Parts: sequence; structure tokens; C-alpha cells
Amino acid sequence: MGREANGRTIVKYLLLKHYRGGPAPVGDPTSIDEWTPAEVDAHMRYMCDFSARLEKTGEFVDGQALAPEGGAFVRYDGEGRPPVTDGPFAETKDLIAGWMVIDVESWERAVELAGELSAAPGRGGEPLYEWLEVRPFLTVAPPVTG
Repeated sequence: MGREANGRTIVKYLLLKHYRGGPAPVGDPTSIDEWTPAEVDAHMRYMCDFSARLEKTGEFVDGQALAPEGGAFVRYDGEGRPPVTDGPFAETKDLIAGWMVIDVESWERAVELAGELSAAPGRGGEPLYEWLEVRPFLTVAPPVTG
């Protein structure tokens, strides 16, 4: 259950881009760190143009790219003692390259946009056809008052 806007139910979805993990890649599996600067620029320009178009339709919420290095796993271990690992562990964990949050009226629209985003250009300007993970946000129905 999402929020109502202009008589439509709107649901937020998270589109996750992975460095690795998920189904086998369809396009060129080379990592972005192996691309030329011009190829990286073209990819980032596509992402920015895609976001700008969704901003105009009101479907864009947020999006960020994440650095492939750094980060850690943290958990509570008692007052004032949060242990930190030296992760993330690339050999055992999927690394998230970035995300985009969209606010659309249906699962079908979320899948449509993810499909379009998966065609961002990669090496040689060819579409990546990368797999994107599409996840709906957990929503809670408002309490019933009587």
C-alpha cells in the first residue's frame, strides 16, 4: 500500500545497481574502472539525463553512486562499543554501485524504468543491459481509528 496522490496510489521503489552479483551479465562484463574516461562520462551523462527526465514527471526521489572501495559492517555490541569489520568483503558480498529511488504508480512502471536504466552505455558506448534489482519500499497502512 502506497500513498495517494491525485487519486492514484504511489509506491516508492529502489533500483539497485550492483558491481557484481545477481544474474550473469548480458552485455560487456568489464568493470567501470576498466573503461576510458570518455566511456565513464557517457555513462554518467546518461544516468543524469535519465534522472532529470524523471524529475520532470515527478517520479525521481533520489539517486547516488557509491565508491567501490571503503565501507564497513557495523553492529551494536553494548554501550559505546560498536565493533567495525574491515569489510565489505568483495569475494563474498555483492557490492552496490549505486541506487535510485523512484516514486511511481505501479510495479509495471518501476520495471519499465529499470529496463530503460539497464541500457545505460558502457564500454564502446554499447548498452550495458545490466541487471538492476527492483525493490518496493515497505509501507505501513495508517492505523484505523474508530
